[in-house]
Order: sequence, then C-alpha cells, then structure tokens
Amino acid sequence: MTWMSDEEYCELTGLEISAVEDLIEHGKLTIKVEDGVRYIDPSKGTTESVVPVKLAQLAERNTHEMMVQPQFIEKTIGTIINLHEKVLDAKDETIGAVKVENEFLREALKSLQELYDEDRKTIAALTEQLKLSQQEVEFMRRKYKLMWNKAIDEHTT
Repeated sequence: MTWMSDEEYCELTGLEISAVEDLIEHGKLTIKVEDGVRYIDPSKGTTESVVPVKLAQLAERNTHEMMVQPQFIEKTIGTIINLHEKVLDAKDETIGAVKVENEFLREALKSLQELYDEDRKTIAALTEQLKLSQQEVEFMRRKYKLMWNKAIDEHTT
C-alpha cells in the first residue's frame, strides 16, 4: 500500500486541504500518522467520496452561473438557423458552379474529340498521298534506269 502526504494527496485529487480534512473527519479516508506527519491511503475513498464531493462543490458553485435566459436560447437558435441557411445557399452556389464547370469540360472534350477525328482523317489522307508519291518515285527510278541502260547499250555498240 502506498501512502501520501496531505500535500501530495491534495495535488493528486485537486482538493483543498479543508476538503481533505472534512473527508477525514467523516471517516471517508484512511490515514496514519508517523513522526508527526499525516499520511493518506490514496486507494481508499477516492472513487466513492472524493469525486462526488468535488462534483457537488462544483455543482453548488456553478448553479447560478449555469442559468440561461430564454432570450439567449432564442438568439442562439436563430443564429444556428441563419448559419444553416447560409450553408445551404453556399452549397447551392457550389453545386451550380460545379454544373457549369462540368458543362464547360464536356464541351471542351467534345471539341477535342472533333479535332482528333479531323487529325486522324488528315493523317490517313497524308499517308495515302505518301504511298502514291513513293510509288511514283519508284516508277521514275525504273524508267530512268531503263533509259540509261538503253543509252549505255546504244553507245557501246
């Protein structure tokens, strides 16, 4: 069992020395005295008597402070309702802005798709034109080769 001095016990529980002495007088705490110093057993009485006494003291002290006027409650409720309406308005504005932004993005995607399709058609046309040009270049090579071979043959004979 661990024993504590009065000061340590007051520090631990947050009670004033007068409240601790009152608990000792009512037999709620176990104490012993050694060398003229009073020691308290912290494992006894704290849960059953110290906490309820402390709560009772706080409740007595704060009863008058906790009285709330009806006008205050009405104003508070009015303020909460007003803030709620503002939040709803802001939510509606946000939803509207998101819808406008989504429509803009949808139109931008549609425009990009159209550009992509046009580019694909242009690439296909250019590819076909390149094939035709390569075929024409190949034809010209063969033609010139034949012509030069014929000219060389005639010159040599």
